[in-house]
Amino acid sequence: MKKYYLHNPIYSLLLVLIFFTSCNGQNKTQSQTESISEPKTIPIGQPKIIKPQGKPDDNVHCGLQDKAGNLWFGTTWEGVFRYDGKLFTNFTEKDGLSNNTVWSILEDKTGNIWFGTADGICRYNGKTFTSIPIAVTNGSNNPSAKNAVWSILQDKTGKLWFGTSDGVYCYNGTFFTHFLDNDSIINKNGLHLKLIYSILENKNGNIWFGSGMGEGICRFDGKSLTSFTPNVDGRVNSILEDKNGNLWFGTGYHGLCRYDGKTFTNFTEKAGLNIWVTSILEDKTGNLWFGTSGEGLYRYDGKSFTNFTEKDGLSNNTVYSVVEDRAGNIWMGTKNSGLCRYDGKTFTNFTE
Repeated sequence: MKKYYLHNPIYSLLLVLIFFTSCNGQNKTQSQTESISEPKTIPIGQPKIIKPQGKPDDNVHCGLQDKAGNLWFGTTWEGVFRYDGKLFTNFTEKDGLSNNTVWSILEDKTGNIWFGTADGICRYNGKTFTSIPIAVTNGSNNPSAKNAVWSILQDKTGKLWFGTSDGVYCYNGTFFTHFLDNDSIINKNGLHLKLIYSILENKNGNIWFGSGMGEGICRFDGKSLTSFTPNVDGRVNSILEDKNGNLWFGTGYHGLCRYDGKTFTNFTEKAGLNIWVTSILEDKTGNLWFGTSGEGLYRYDGKSFTNFTEKDGLSNNTVYSVVEDRAGNIWMGTKNSGLCRYDGKTFTNFTE
């Protein structure tokens, strides 16, 4: 058998180049396939909220579930936590939050998340936090440099309302106005609307305010601002309109009361709620939930009240916020960084 050898060095070099070129081509094809596939992301977060050390008064004050299904919780000292169903991600001043004390949260119609903090307003667009200074350009009242924002509402027209320590401000997306600087508003009671802890627009389009400066419950019907102070004075922490159109008010000195459009009914004696009612929620089935200061959580089915406390698994008997998720679970934000979930049978603690 004859053996053939390559004596031409140029021809040998060409064969070597073809071999390496084909190998490099295979590597490039493989790299392009990996880049097209879904990127592998490393989850950032923790399975539970870590209770801060040396800050005993850190509380979970407010919460909501956004359109994407994430749960948000605002705290006293630790900024906000976002829960995606698996992990909690913490956002603080280092991430652009205006202040690490967050009193209120709202998601607007376009999906932006608004935070009312101890130092003004902050907006999150899904990527970045932006501080929005309350600067009144067409009024005589300008807020102080540090203005706590206790409550937020977006009305049916899309306008945002902010209840602050310096009064109520409205934002149309371009500029702010001080609500009471409008001379057309009839304000026979001479109300100042300072330290507004809660704001609600009911089905009739009336705006209701809950005050913390002794002005009690106030209503704006589009023309007149009316006080209901003789019925409920002191601090009004929360307002809710139920599916039947009744308004519920959680107060600091008069417990719980309901307004049917004509009369106020006090539930203090019926439920033993002669305490601070901090938050109110109506769930998908029509049950009402009331967070209290020191007496745990109450559920009202329209006939009777059921009380849940630490003995039942509640993280703390002072409940500042109550939120229902899409699955029907009830989430409670409590004193001492407490956060727990109730699935209808058991309480699960999400703080360590």
